Amino acid sequence: MITRLLVANRGEIARRVFATCRTLGVETVAVHSDADADAPFVAEADQAVRLPGNTPAETYLRIDLILDAARRAGADAVHPGYGFLAENAEFAAAVTDAGLIWVGPPAKAIAAMGDKVAAKALLAEAGVPMLSTWTDADEITDFPVLVKASAGGGGRGMRIVRGAADLAEAVASARREAAAAFGDGTVFVERYVERGRHVEVQIFGDTHGTVAALGVRDCSIQRRHQKIVEEAPGVLPHEVRERLHEAAVAAGRAVDYVGAGTVEFLLAPDGEIYFLEMNTRLQVEHPVTELCTGLDLVRLQLMVAEGQPLPENAIDPHWMRGYAIEVRLCAEDPAQGWLPATGTLHRFAVPGVAREFGNLRAIGLRLDSGVVDGSTVGVHYDSMLAKVIAWGQTRAEAIRLLADALTRAELHGVATNRDLLVRILRSPEFGAVEIDTGFLDRHGEVFAPLLPADQLPLVALAAALATAAARRAAAPVLAGLPSGWRNVPAFPQVTRYAGPDGEIEVRYRLDRSGGLAEWSASPGAGSTARTDGLAPDGAAPASGSSPDKAAPAGGPTPVVSLVQATPDRVVLDVDGVRRAYRVHRVSSEVFVDGPDGAASLTELPRFPEPTAELAAGSLVAPLPGAVTRVHVEVGQRVAAGDLLLTLEAMKLEHPVLAPADGVVAELPVAAGGQVDTGAVLAVVNPE
Repeated sequence: MITRLLVANRGEIARRVFATCRTLGVETVAVHSDADADAPFVAEADQAVRLPGNTPAETYLRIDLILDAARRAGADAVHPGYGFLAENAEFAAAVTDAGLIWVGPPAKAIAAMGDKVAAKALLAEAGVPMLSTWTDADEITDFPVLVKASAGGGGRGMRIVRGAADLAEAVASARREAAAAFGDGTVFVERYVERGRHVEVQIFGDTHGTVAALGVRDCSIQRRHQKIVEEAPGVLPHEVRERLHEAAVAAGRAVDYVGAGTVEFLLAPDGEIYFLEMNTRLQVEHPVTELCTGLDLVRLQLMVAEGQPLPENAIDPHWMRGYAIEVRLCAEDPAQGWLPATGTLHRFAVPGVAREFGNLRAIGLRLDSGVVDGSTVGVHYDSMLAKVIAWGQTRAEAIRLLADALTRAELHGVATNRDLLVRILRSPEFGAVEIDTGFLDRHGEVFAPLLPADQLPLVALAAALATAAARRAAAPVLAGLPSGWRNVPAFPQVTRYAGPDGEIEVRYRLDRSGGLAEWSASPGAGSTARTDGLAPDGAAPASGSSPDKAAPAGGPTPVVSLVQATPDRVVLDVDGVRRAYRVHRVSSEVFVDGPDGAASLTELPRFPEPTAELAAGSLVAPLPGAVTRVHVEVGQRVAAGDLLLTLEAMKLEHPVLAPADGVVAELPVAAGGQVDTGAVLAVVNPE
């Protein structure tokens, strides 16, 4: 029996495993880097052991440190979570050699599936359908193809190549990213199927010879080959579902599989299925299977690790109930080339959550989160903050519930992909199951923010009124007077904000009763301009340091009256319709959540301090990271869109591109160097 379990992972998956352990009376041990010392998963464990350092290579990828932590904490079992060492056969063997219970498949099975080239050959002999695969790039004549990492998953190291001219660079880039993420830069190439759906089967094996399929998941909505929307049981013909189950079980039996695993397939438009890979661990998207089966997959993992047989209700795959959809809420800006976001998460609140980390007993929401209010989002780890999962009796019901909860969530302090997720869920094509792995490439409309541009003036007005109310409430004398009150009304109050489209200036005047006498909102005297060299679609360059003014959309000014203004809530009557805005202030930042969407504004000082101006053509770092490569030299002539250098942050490579034709005037960074947000990476003098 397992009595004290160490989870060799972090964040959301560590909290997920701890939640099941609490229901079973199993004590828990966390390991943590210095960056994670104050993370929620550390506080929730019964014991915690520090791994000195910050990066994965210094901490969560150190087998010796984790085994020493297990020894010091008196753990008798290790759960690897997912990512890091979860699919490392050497780690699995080291755990068992140390006399500990390994909550996962045998090291032999992990090794067999860990080399994806060898795994494809092995499973092809077992009758599992395969795509054409190459290990020698010189043998490839038919395109498009997909470059993939042999030692890992999660989309890292994947590159679509549509022509021979791009193959060499794609292979080299994939090798670097795979080596950084998994410690192994081996890659291979397989045929790429256009308009294919990514579907997968959850399998479970025990030590008594049983391998069961626990249903299908559809994970076709992806960004950068990483899943962001997952659903179960998936809308599939019965015959296709049966073939998927049979192929997945055959794959598991071919390697005498034990524990939780996922066999991933590509479903081609003609209905054919092809093996992609087998993940020898619990998947990120396992909650949708749990909600549709009623099973606790972590509990099953612990049972199997203790030598118990799978229960009967885990062997029959045909009794799925209802429909579940999961989204991965990530700290990133989809509209800016998926640029990761860092900082402090001042507020993290998803309304209507029925349960965290567990099964639901009725229609509702589940939240699996690695963060709470005040959590710090750094650059060392994956950008995923949480998973929000909805279960309903039908797919349409789950979609509506999940989209509404995301829309009303308060996510303050870092940029997230929330708006994109809502637009995907509400798109007609998603509702009609017209989905495949290229969905985002074809539907650029889902990248638009939820908040319409013509609503930004009202949001800014709400921010200004709430700020004024907060200042009056904190006033040491005469706090009951309306803000800006004058004996003889003359000039309006003026507040300037930096917003999503540049500066916006709000002018308003209250009457003697505290009502809104007049107001206006217009572009401010200055504007913000992106100078990070990363394009909205990740391909075209940004505009360097040249100004790029943006103003709220034109149109008639609505008739607005003030119903209520408190420091955290403003109610406006807009053309006869009451609209409530929730306002949260943190220093000069103002976060406003309204009926049409959310916006983050930064109040600008009335008299700003003088600052040094960047040289024209300067490209600055959008976030802290490491410069992995520099592709140009000072004095070199470049064209718009040319690759200048590459940053690595949050386990991904981010290209920095030339904003215009010109000459490289400065290169203050070198390969291998670390940079902070705002550091100048290059200066390109435009022609």
